[in-house]
Amino acid sequence: CSSDLAIPSLLFFALFWFTRMEWDPEMRFWRAIGDASLLLLWLVLVVGPLSRVWLAARALLSWRREIGIWCGVLGVAHGGLILNGWVRWDISVFFGYEFIPQLDRLARVEPGFGLANVLGMLAFFWLLILTATSLNWAMNRLGSAAWKWLHNGAYIVFYLIVAHTFYFLFMHYTASFHRSVPTSLNWFQTPFVFLALSVPTLQVIGFLNAINHRKQTKVRL
Repeated sequence: CSSDLAIPSLLFFALFWFTRMEWDPEMRFWRAIGDASLLLLWLVLVVGPLSRVWLAARALLSWRREIGIWCGVLGVAHGGLILNGWVRWDISVFFGYEFIPQLDRLARVEPGFGLANVLGMLAFFWLLILTATSLNWAMNRLGSAAWKWLHNGAYIVFYLIVAHTFYFLFMHYTASFHRSVPTSLNWFQTPFVFLALSVPTLQVIGFLNAINHRKQTKVRL
């Protein structure tokens, strides 16, 4: 992994960090890292389908592996910060339980929190595997066919992260977990919906274009 994309990745992080200054600093930090990772993953996935309908996008094809590595670095960092900073390695907190003094027992205060975390953790481990196998030695060891098969799982990682992020963008953040609750809407909600829908849309468009190209080739023959 080279440092060619370090500055663009840092700029993505800065975009999210400096536009949500009213948030709790610790929460803002790991969210900025996670959102920047999602943005990089989106870029990796749209470049392929987009290059079939927009020739200028082909210039980015050679950068996909590098972008993917930085996406993985940020994504793994996000997961580690969540486990250490928010969940604090407590399995009950991970699944959305807190000790309620009035009840004198643990109670689930965030119904969707545990499921969202499970989806995020699945994405975390899968992204860790994809990042590790993006290095040159791993690619040479696996071979081209096995490597491509494994890395097609990036789409599954994307949809896991979309489901995970959807919960935290639209459903979470009450006064639980003792964090400062944002007082304004997260501006990333609308762009997130666009990102989430654009990947399958471009996949369908690219698939239809491939079929159309194949039909035209047969006609010429």
